[in-house]
Amino acid sequence: MYRRTGQFYGVNEALFSSALAAMVFSLLSAQPLTIVGITGLISLFNYTVYDIIDMYDVTLYPRFMVWTAIWAAIFHWLVAFWNLCDYMRYVTDFSSESFGMYVGIIYLIKGVEELVSEFTARDPIDGFMSCLIAILYFGTIYALEAIGQSILFRPWFREILADYAYPIGTIFWVGFSHIPGPLKRTHISVLPITRAFYPTQPRAWLIDFWLLDVKWIFVALPFGFLLMLLFYYDHNVSSITAQAKQFPLKKPGGFHWDFFLLGCTTFAAGIIGIPLPNGLVPQAPVHTDSLTVYKTTLKTIKTEEGDHKKPVVTAEAVVEQRVSHFLMGLAIIGTMTGPLLVVLHTMPRAVFAGVFFVVGWGSIETNGISHKLLYLLREPRFVQSSEPLLQVRKWKIKFYLFWQMLGVVCTVAISQTIAAIVLICALIPLRWNILPRLFSARELGVLDALTADNEVVLATLGGKPRMPEVKGEETESPASEDKYDDAEMGRPQEALRQRVGNVHR
Repeated sequence: MYRRTGQFYGVNEALFSSALAAMVFSLLSAQPLTIVGITGLISLFNYTVYDIIDMYDVTLYPRFMVWTAIWAAIFHWLVAFWNLCDYMRYVTDFSSESFGMYVGIIYLIKGVEELVSEFTARDPIDGFMSCLIAILYFGTIYALEAIGQSILFRPWFREILADYAYPIGTIFWVGFSHIPGPLKRTHISVLPITRAFYPTQPRAWLIDFWLLDVKWIFVALPFGFLLMLLFYYDHNVSSITAQAKQFPLKKPGGFHWDFFLLGCTTFAAGIIGIPLPNGLVPQAPVHTDSLTVYKTTLKTIKTEEGDHKKPVVTAEAVVEQRVSHFLMGLAIIGTMTGPLLVVLHTMPRAVFAGVFFVVGWGSIETNGISHKLLYLLREPRFVQSSEPLLQVRKWKIKFYLFWQMLGVVCTVAISQTIAAIVLICALIPLRWNILPRLFSARELGVLDALTADNEVVLATLGGKPRMPEVKGEETESPASEDKYDDAEMGRPQEALRQRVGNVHR
């Protein structure tokens, strides 16, 4: 975003935005478990608008973004006043999985773009060094997360490695890039910084948005509406996944109030010229997961060869509080001080490319689309007989995936425009009006489900909606075309602790 917006949004703006969102939502929101900050999609939105304004007069960009935020805030407040967040109860895994896949692909693309810039702006050796750090950083985080899901070491040690995977990987690879000798001489790009608590550009924090011509104020209106659509889906899905069914929550949600509050932070962030924060899809459920108390028991399976012990992980409770989110905000404010900015300046930008890879791949690996694709590719005799997808004919699964991937491909194809979110939102009426005519109720019951599946959450969204399936049940069993043996089909979907990017059940 720093590179693609003429250096208007820098590290101080990003830190200020994250701190503002964390402090406001930890103290005032009804759903403080939902982590709020800067997403990859708002970064894409910001530099896409910059490219459009640059074709006319780039000096208009700061004021234009303020009015975009003002219009977006007004639309946020109208949505909250009219209780339109209730429509999020109609979101199913059909659209949320497509959205998760889209987000994962975008993160991977941004990671690659970051590395490509190292080759174009610097020496090829610097580019190869950046690729090395980014790929090994990804491998480090992935390995530490995998240890957390394994049976290696003691439970407390596994938990430490998994929960602190990012700090461990970041400290090691930042230090690696500064080892004296050939590695240090590569001169790879590091995070650019400015004065503590000052904007990146030589300007005041408050932007003189009142000086923008009236015609441009109204040009910003449709951009504000599209931004509201993006936040409507992204933020509310983040809140839903942070309160998914596998988390034993007791306190109810508050979607309308939180969306009104998001409008307030959108307005405030806009007039001071910082990126607009909203709910973070990968981080929100991971935050709830980190606050979940898990219990591991052993299940003994008796066979002719002897007893086999299998670990069973169950979630017993969630520590529902505001302190962790609040402390995140305080920590982010601390990083805006001079000494810590100097520390941030030592971080190679390749590390951030590695973060994009981790988050992007995490969203793809744990996605329901990936699960269905792997099921289709798996050798039939190794599919467990309890697999729900056995109830649906394979060609119907492929047909269902076709519709999902069509949405993903089209959205990624126009991801450099600001209309991508419109396609994601269009998948919701597609699911409710078209798919019931193409699939039976039983097939959709296996392939799809409501994203808001927690009774506590549904109560705050007006209750569980009636599914619109119109085709009758089939007489023959769709699973009769293949025979399957009882065998392990892979790691469980719900028993394992959620990690980076896991936004689905």
